[in-house]
Amino acid sequence: MVRIIAGSYANEIYTLEFDPSSGSLSLSSSITVGFHPSWITPHPAQPSSGTVIFAGLEQAAGEVVVVSFDKDGNGKIETRGISSQGEDPCSLVATKDEIIVGNYSSGSVTFLPLVPEAPFLKPDSSTTTIKLSGSGPNQERQLGSHAHQVIFHPEREELLVPDLGGDKVWRLLKGDDGKWDVHGHVAYAPGGGPRHVAFYEGILYTLVELTSGLTAHRLPALPAAPTLTHTTPTLSNPLPLPNDMLAAEILVPTPNAAFPSPYLYISNRNDPSPEGDTIAIFTLADKEQPVLVQEVRTGLKHVRGIVFGGPDDKWLVAGGVLGGGVKVFERTEGGKNLKLVAELKDVEAPTGFLWI
Repeated sequence: MVRIIAGSYANEIYTLEFDPSSGSLSLSSSITVGFHPSWITPHPAQPSSGTVIFAGLEQAAGEVVVVSFDKDGNGKIETRGISSQGEDPCSLVATKDEIIVGNYSSGSVTFLPLVPEAPFLKPDSSTTTIKLSGSGPNQERQLGSHAHQVIFHPEREELLVPDLGGDKVWRLLKGDDGKWDVHGHVAYAPGGGPRHVAFYEGILYTLVELTSGLTAHRLPALPAAPTLTHTTPTLSNPLPLPNDMLAAEILVPTPNAAFPSPYLYISNRNDPSPEGDTIAIFTLADKEQPVLVQEVRTGLKHVRGIVFGGPDDKWLVAGGVLGGGVKVFERTEGGKNLKLVAELKDVEAPTGFLWI
């Protein structure tokens, strides 16, 4: 039995149980934590007694909630009411000593001190916030900066923040005083709206939401500048712009013995097809020029988060915010394709996942 925790655009965080041997997916428990706990991230050092996660409540007065789960998957709120110092926190990442929060609507990044024991977070005067500054030509979505993700470079101490409103991915480094600051950026075509990024062997892949595009950049360490190597749609037949076909998540699972060839996976939302949204699969045989090789219909509506898990990242979990529940797919053909192995329709508005 494998356990999956799911955030949502409801008020709940769900605990799911996936049994690969029988192909079953069931709801074990749920806990009400507050408005739209859409993004969840794990504590970097899990206690032996269970699992601790952090969730952002995506609301105007943004909050971070800490939830612990016992070995049976039952949740308990450790602390709440911790301000994200911004509006609509939509992405979080935890280090050994701080929680980093991307606040979408206020276009800011907040750094909250992490304490080693429960309740893990508490109001602290050393909390700092960086306000981003940018805009783009899309008058509905780009009047100001929108921090859509906070993510670390896998090979060096560099923090990247895709700014959907400013058409940039900001590059942050930590100074001698222990504080993060902006030291550069990656620029994108006006109106693209960078949402999320992924990495593979020195290449930065960016999903640009507003035009459903994928870009590849060489990304050497600062102060060297990035180099654009490729741009391509996330769909085989993109609709004329503007449209509601918005790409959502991008992942590159690390190659391993079971899946030695590198592939990149993107979820695309709001497909009008009765067969639901797609997950697009790109080969990275030439890592600087991803090529679309497969589009998998999910039967889900408004797919947002997708996450790999299990041995060798064998499985992919996805959810439909507007319908279809949660589904688990197995990678096939060496990672070039996906097949459905389990589903659960009784989950309201799932957005993000953790395998535990």
